[in-house]
Amino acid sequence: MENTVPALVENTVSIELKTAKPTGLSITQLGVPVSESTSVKKGKLHELIQLLDDGRPGRRFQNIRITGVKTCEGGIESAKLFVQLEAFGDDNVPVANNSGFAVTPSETAKPLQALPVTTLFLPYARYWFESQSVFEIPLDVFDRMDSLNFTVLADQVRMI
Repeated sequence: MENTVPALVENTVSIELKTAKPTGLSITQLGVPVSESTSVKKGKLHELIQLLDDGRPGRRFQNIRITGVKTCEGGIESAKLFVQLEAFGDDNVPVANNSGFAVTPSETAKPLQALPVTTLFLPYARYWFESQSVFEIPLDVFDRMDSLNFTVLADQVRMI
C-alpha cells in the first residue's frame, strides 16, 4: 500500500486595487508618513479557501487586505505594498516550514514584478493567526498597478 502525503493545492486570485484617500485608521496603523504627495491604492478579498488535493478545505484565508503606498520620507520618495491577512490552519500542519504565499502587482492582468515568497505566521493548526508582510516596490510599478495576484502556494501537510 502506497503512503501518500496530503498536499494543499496552489491557487491564485486577482484582487482589484483602487485609489484611496491617504487618511484613516489603516494608514495610521501602518505608520505611513502622510504628505500632500502621498498616494494610496487599496484592495480587499473577504475569503479564500485553499483546498487539499482531494478537494477538501485545507487552509483558510480571510480579510485579505492590500495597501499600496507611495510617499516621501526624509526627502526620498518610495513605494511599499502591505499585505495583511488572517489564516486558519484547519486540521493539518505543514510537513516542513509552510510555503506561504506570493504576490505579484499587475496592470490590466499583466504581471509587473514578482515579489519574494512569504511564509505565513501559522505556528499551530486549528487556530486563526494574523499575518502581515511589506514589500518595497519601484515607483513606476506602484503607478501602473491596478490589481494584485495573490497566490497561496502548494504545501505538503500532515493531518492531525
